[in-house]
Amino acid sequence: MEKSQQLLKEAVARAAVAELVPGMMLGIGTGSTVDCFIDAMADSGLRITAAVASSERSASRLRSRGFMVTPLSAITQPLDFYVDGADEIDSSRCMIKGGGAALTREKIVASASRRFLCIVDASKQVKVLGAFPLPVEVIEMALVPVSWAFSALGGRPVLREGVVTDNGHPILDVHGLRFENPLEWEDRLNAIAGIVTHGIFARQKADLALVATASGVVRLA
Repeated sequence: MEKSQQLLKEAVARAAVAELVPGMMLGIGTGSTVDCFIDAMADSGLRITAAVASSERSASRLRSRGFMVTPLSAITQPLDFYVDGADEIDSSRCMIKGGGAALTREKIVASASRRFLCIVDASKQVKVLGAFPLPVEVIEMALVPVSWAFSALGGRPVLREGVVTDNGHPILDVHGLRFENPLEWEDRLNAIAGIVTHGIFARQKADLALVATASGVVRLA
């Protein structure tokens, strides 16, 4: 990663911490920008009531920085914020996520949160989703028919070699699709048998996106 991009990730992480207040219950996503957020939150001294992690990776980092990780099953009310990055985000704050293979748990924790705070650097902003291959978590026995379904839609599915999710499933990365209506695509793909979750976040789009640019952090709401 270029030093300049790392600095943008750190800047947006600090901006995200500034959106929080002590005592919040947070869902925590997965990825390099989220790693920066966890570090920034720890460095700030902010005290939170609960941290629900979307992956073993994030859970480990949270614990290493002094936060107690709470299972989602122990939460009795919605989380205040779900904080996560994105592989792509458009002007309506719909996203493609799943480059870190945590998309199913990310979508679950996002669904249990009152608000989704997306933190990205400017390189993740796009006009139309789809340049980044769509991650799709698939039940293993369904890899062939799910691949056929994406081929029929004009996509090119590629197995992500050597990757198994925390749920024990493989990932297909689907190239060559453009999602000009992400909500319509999300619902269409939800109907394909064998898909656990795909990486279009339109029903659970970001309520607020913080975008780090060379001239500062921009708010999209």
